[in-house]
Amino acid sequence: MTTARDVMHAGAKCIGEDESLYKAAQMMRDLEVGSLPICGRDNRLHGIITDRDIVLRCCAEGRDPAEVKAGELAQGKPHWVDANSDMSKVLSMMEQHQIRRVPVIADHKLVGMISEADLARHLTDEQLAHFVESIYAAR
Repeated sequence: MTTARDVMHAGAKCIGEDESLYKAAQMMRDLEVGSLPICGRDNRLHGIITDRDIVLRCCAEGRDPAEVKAGELAQGKPHWVDANSDMSKVLSMMEQHQIRRVPVIADHKLVGMISEADLARHLTDEQLAHFVESIYAAR
């Protein structure tokens, strides 16, 4: 059985909810990633921010990324998976909610992220095709 831990990219870093989007963009650049989990003062996952979020929900609205806090863009309840979850359940959840990346949690702590690139390295061509079709299908 392949688990989320087997597929994830370990060592994901959080942006604090009180950190600026400018700091988030710098972290994304330095870590060479397109998204970051947002963690609260309580060390719990509060959401995920993407480079697209920064562009569309901050810059394009004329807001200053140095002044906007990451927590302001955290919306709704974040989706996540347990590190020991079977990948079939992980894929099903990602497909159902049409999400392209998901934080991996173990012992109430962030231990990694699963992205499309991680899936491409671990899934069969058929599994990957089904995932892509499900994620990008119009709702």
